[in-house]
Amino acid sequence: MHDERDGIKAPAPVEPAAPAAAADPPPVRPPEPDAADCCGEGCVHCIYDVYEEALERYKLALAEWRVRHA
Repeated sequence: MHDERDGIKAPAPVEPAAPAAAADPPPVRPPEPDAADCCGEGCVHCIYDVYEEALERYKLALAEWRVRHA
């Protein structure tokens, strides 16, 4: 292999490919709302409803991710 003393530069080292898990990380579970986040007014779309919907999307995404990484 040549080095810079020959006037020829050595090739740059090749970075290893990222593992599949790094390229496709698992989904992140949504944070559970704190009791103080709910106003207690009986909102049509309560923060707990929003959380439950996000949790369902998370569960589906996690199941799909597990199939990809089985």
